[in-house]
Amino acid sequence: MRKVFPWHRENTFLNNEVFIQSEKIILREKKIEDAPDDHAWRSDHELAGLDASRPLSMSYAEFLRYSREELDFANTGSKRLAIDTLDGKHIGNCMYYDIDLRRGEAELGIMIGDRAYWSKGYGTNSVELLLDHMFITINLRRIYLHTLEWNQRARRSFTKAGFREVKRVGKGGKNFVLMQILRPEWESRRSVQNGYLRAPEDQTGSCKTGTP
Repeated sequence: MRKVFPWHRENTFLNNEVFIQSEKIILREKKIEDAPDDHAWRSDHELAGLDASRPLSMSYAEFLRYSREELDFANTGSKRLAIDTLDGKHIGNCMYYDIDLRRGEAELGIMIGDRAYWSKGYGTNSVELLLDHMFITINLRRIYLHTLEWNQRARRSFTKAGFREVKRVGKGGKNFVLMQILRPEWESRRSVQNGYLRAPEDQTGSCKTGTP
């Protein structure tokens, strides 16, 4: 399979600026202008429930200060990205974390915060694009996630993106499903689209991929 991202697979991958576009969405670096959306989404009780977390309680002013610090002092163990529509509307976020280069694995997370974009393929497309980015830029063998057992919509979306269910896991009094995708499984999915992934033209730190 041809490489479509120009970065090398080395420990500096988290420092590379990301701008990745599909036919549906854009994954990009986080910016301070995302703070109003992020605060609203993280304060939302329903969204917090889907994320198995508690709603944010801090004020917007406090959250803005926190967001500035997070951007200035990035966590070296994770990468957080924004999800935009092609016309530049911020609709959610995704990330990967708990990166273990020795074992070759990392955990993935995603939230589509704007309800107007639920059940329209934006989440699945974002996960597919993030998987491409992770497997190509990092020497990973396995990418996994945990989703709440009752969240059938999320489980279907992750399955469409290539994840398979491994086992039930209990954490913090909640029941989750552990899902994963291995590199050979991802390569097999992409190989049926020979020539579909293409290198960017005259771009640095970005790529464009197509998804069915």
